[in-house]
Amino acid sequence: MPRDRPRWWTELLLIVVVYGAYSAARLMARGDVETAVANGLAILRLEKTLWLSAEEPLNELFTQEAWLGIPSSFAYASLHYLVTPAILVWLFRRRPLHYRLMRTWLLASTLLGLVGFTLMPTSPPRLLPGTHGFVDSLAQYSGYGWWAGEASAPSGMGDLTNQYAAMPSLHVGWSVWCGVALWHYGARTPLMRTLAVGYPLITTMVVMGTANHYFIDALAGVAVMTAGLLLARPLLRLSNRIRVRYALDRPAPGTEHDAIPAPSLGPTVIAARGSARPLELARQNGPAQRDAHAPNLGG
Repeated sequence: MPRDRPRWWTELLLIVVVYGAYSAARLMARGDVETAVANGLAILRLEKTLWLSAEEPLNELFTQEAWLGIPSSFAYASLHYLVTPAILVWLFRRRPLHYRLMRTWLLASTLLGLVGFTLMPTSPPRLLPGTHGFVDSLAQYSGYGWWAGEASAPSGMGDLTNQYAAMPSLHVGWSVWCGVALWHYGARTPLMRTLAVGYPLITTMVVMGTANHYFIDALAGVAVMTAGLLLARPLLRLSNRIRVRYALDRPAPGTEHDAIPAPSLGPTVIAARGSARPLELARQNGPAQRDAHAPNLGG
């Protein structure tokens, strides 16, 4: 059975490799600007038809009220890259039995986002023709931060980001992941519950108010995270089978829990503990099927 907590250096390497591959593929997924603008305008027309174009009044508010626009610009440019890793590290240290599932969910959803970037390059509202009235609030308030006019990229590094990868919004998707982690595994206090719900909602308003995403992009971000959650358990079971099959991760002395705790180990495994054939018994019984405390978004 896998260890309760993975080795920190293998986890760091895995996350760096996956995120590096994701970033490189995101750059390679750049579509032509004409197609991206056409897709953005199509989304805007659909939202207006459905009365969902909340990004227009929010963007007007953020660009007229600096006390809202400046902190929102900082939030868009930084929280995405600070809060998510911080919660991942917290899960690794404090919730080792649930860490593998949450990590797998996050990575699977992030890679699924590449499908949207590749199949549907989309211009964010701020890059639509000026006749549509959107203002790039990060560019407007760039004198207060390290960014310029290329979304959240540091000034002078715009070539290292794909500005037409607006669909889906992983800012929103990752914030939903953070909210679920805080709700299920954080302290059950009013403050923690407020943060769990408030962070995704505030992120959604920020990405629209800064004219970086449409409301439909935010919905797509939630859909991608839901799909990632549905894939996480099968991917984790496959990973566990590989580990057991090739003895890649042996249990520490005295460790009796799998990464996905099973409700019952059954008499066969209990009677066989301490025998000379732990790997053979593990193969016969298979990995645990479900994390009893894992979050469920309708799956």
